[in-house]
Amino acid sequence: MPKKIHPGWIAATVTFFTLMATAGFRSAPSVLIVPLEEAFGWSRSQVAFAVSINVLLFGLVAPFAAALMERFTVRKVVMSALMVVAISSSSTIFMTQPWHLWALWGIGVGTGAGSMALVFAATIANRWFVAKKGIVVGALTAATATGQLIFLPLLSHFAVTYGWKSVSLTVGGASALVVPFIYFFLKEKPESLGITPYGAPDDWQPTAPHDMSAGKLAIDTAVQSSKSRDFWILFGTFFVCGLSTNGLIGTHFIPAAHDHGMPTTVAASLLALIGVFDVIGTIFSGYLTDRIDPRKLLFFYYGLRGLSLFLLPSILYSTLHPSTLVFVIFYGLDWVATVPPTIVLCRHVLGPQRATVVYGWVFVGHQIGASVAAIGAAVLRVKLGDYAISFYISATMCLVAALAVLQIAKTKTSAELRG
Repeated sequence: MPKKIHPGWIAATVTFFTLMATAGFRSAPSVLIVPLEEAFGWSRSQVAFAVSINVLLFGLVAPFAAALMERFTVRKVVMSALMVVAISSSSTIFMTQPWHLWALWGIGVGTGAGSMALVFAATIANRWFVAKKGIVVGALTAATATGQLIFLPLLSHFAVTYGWKSVSLTVGGASALVVPFIYFFLKEKPESLGITPYGAPDDWQPTAPHDMSAGKLAIDTAVQSSKSRDFWILFGTFFVCGLSTNGLIGTHFIPAAHDHGMPTTVAASLLALIGVFDVIGTIFSGYLTDRIDPRKLLFFYYGLRGLSLFLLPSILYSTLHPSTLVFVIFYGLDWVATVPPTIVLCRHVLGPQRATVVYGWVFVGHQIGASVAAIGAAVLRVKLGDYAISFYISATMCLVAALAVLQIAKTKTSAELRG
């Protein structure tokens, strides 16, 4: 008789496809920068300001979303977030002023997206898995990259062929279509089915529910975490992670390549290709996190990322060049490989019970960094005429982060950290 599939794998699969389907509204801003400049005559910094608000709120709402998921169920929070994204994105077709873009794409889509994202992945992994948690987190993190792979070339084609409004409507429609998928197929937690998480020991007991409201839980976790040196190291290094990925490359790679004469569709395809290798790199990182000291993994991830950014300004050309392709492959493998080891280390700040909410606050650092890079790189581009100094600043910060992560939980052994 074939062995029955554990429902945890079904929950993980549903989450994977949900995150993949909603990746369109995370990748769309980089496609819209140039078309909106041309359509409205807005400056790059005005358009990038909406992206900056978006990625900042994407992080700021994460710890509250994690607490709300504990309080009001994952399904309700995710479905509500998807509808906010659908309405906000679709409404942008009526905008006429920059502040409309800031409100709809910045605040609306940013809040909706932040209520899911990596916090959603971490919640599912922590609820449904005891064993294989690292590789599950890696796979769910890679879902966004998979969506980026699917959506970026498509959205870029729509923007060039049908205009920027087609991008907004596509994102809005895709978000709305995911809502019934969540309603019918995502189960809340193992206890609701009368089973234990995958790989749980015989004496496993569910975590007692919090007696705080969602808001109080999020704030109390922030206060308690702020007393931990390890928390601030994780917060700071994830700030650098967001600055060097979503904020800089995710937002400005296409405009930077366009500055060098590369067609937008080619640049979008390269950014999508980063997503291909991101899937491979992140899943493999999850596999390694189950076996290797997460501090050592982060040291290599940040260090190698910094070295690659130092090279980027010299390898952007008007046509596809082998050196650019090598960068895309390497950067893709390293893109969010930092997530699985960071989530594991968050468990040791306040313990497993609050690990997801702690990660939510660490993720705030990630998105603050992304927000700073999104607007900062645009301002430097306007002032200096290119993105070179932005790449060099980000590269230097990555090298600093590589050294900082080695100071995390120095009193704990590798086995204790992974356990």
